[in-house]
Amino acid sequence: MTATDQAQLVLGAEAQDLLFREARTANAFTDEPVSDEQVQAIYDLVKWAPTSMNQQPLRIVLVRSDEGKRRLLPHLMEGNRGKSEKAPLVALLAADTDFHENLPRVFPPNPNAKDIFADDDFREKNAKLNASLQIAYFILGVRAAGLAAGPMTGFDAAGINAEFFPGGKQQVLVAVNIGKPAAEGAWFDRLPRLDYSEVVTTV
Repeated sequence: MTATDQAQLVLGAEAQDLLFREARTANAFTDEPVSDEQVQAIYDLVKWAPTSMNQQPLRIVLVRSDEGKRRLLPHLMEGNRGKSEKAPLVALLAADTDFHENLPRVFPPNPNAKDIFADDDFREKNAKLNASLQIAYFILGVRAAGLAAGPMTGFDAAGINAEFFPGGKQQVLVAVNIGKPAAEGAWFDRLPRLDYSEVVTTV
């Protein structure tokens, strides 16, 4: 990005680098802990980002203890186990398919909003879509906190759901390793991105 391009954005260049240009998926971390206070600060920032009808279906389980790791690791693809075992924190990010129960409180403009999602399939699709949006916000929030995120989808979702989200109403979508990046081995080389002209059309 040129200086002219940067000038089109209100966000300063340093913050742009922190959130986007210099940030990458982390594969190795230091053993410095990630505190509950840091995670709450991340959530309290990203909760303000939009979801459809303010659904807010994201649910989070924090896996930090040795016992929690022992329960989680068998459900990860083999190539992901070592990364999660050594990460100071793993966040399991799930979609709550019963998000509509909160709509009378979080979407008061429509007192009947809950009734719109009476159909189970329609509600599940909305939950997964909007939780995915919140997952993206969450990753940016991790970066904003000066931490590195290592999101993964290589796992046995049914196994994780049974272990950490019993009851069948919440469904894991992504696991995110979180921590300070290690001095060595944290990053793969930056991969190429599509250009504006390849992505954007005007009608």
